[in-house]
Amino acid sequence: MTETRLTPADLAATFDAFNRHDIDAVMAHFADDCVFYTVAGAEAHGTKIEGREAIARAFEAVWQAMPDAHWAHHSHFVAGDRAVSEWTFSGTDKDGMRTEAEGADLFTIRDGKLVVKQALRKNRPPFKA
Repeated sequence: MTETRLTPADLAATFDAFNRHDIDAVMAHFADDCVFYTVAGAEAHGTKIEGREAIARAFEAVWQAMPDAHWAHHSHFVAGDRAVSEWTFSGTDKDGMRTEAEGADLFTIRDGKLVVKQALRKNRPPFKA
């Protein structure tokens, strides 16, 4: 049996797809039973979103709320069943408030697919664009 591996290049391609707002390409490396812990929410871990379809809808909602959403300067590494992506997020909402902050994703990998995405971002207040 050949082990399927996720590579830093795969993660870079995923973030390039985030920047194109290409949901099919973004979700290419996510498992069907994946879990996403968002940067904000009522719980200590943010908001927990479960399942590939629900996560895709959440990503699309970010693009709708911030049509210029972009993850710049992204870099990635993989170590066994864990991976890290670092990035600088920027985006402007419909009220003209802009977010620019550094962040990271901590991933858990199973069979070459992302099963957990834990998003972390600096708590920098939005400012008028």
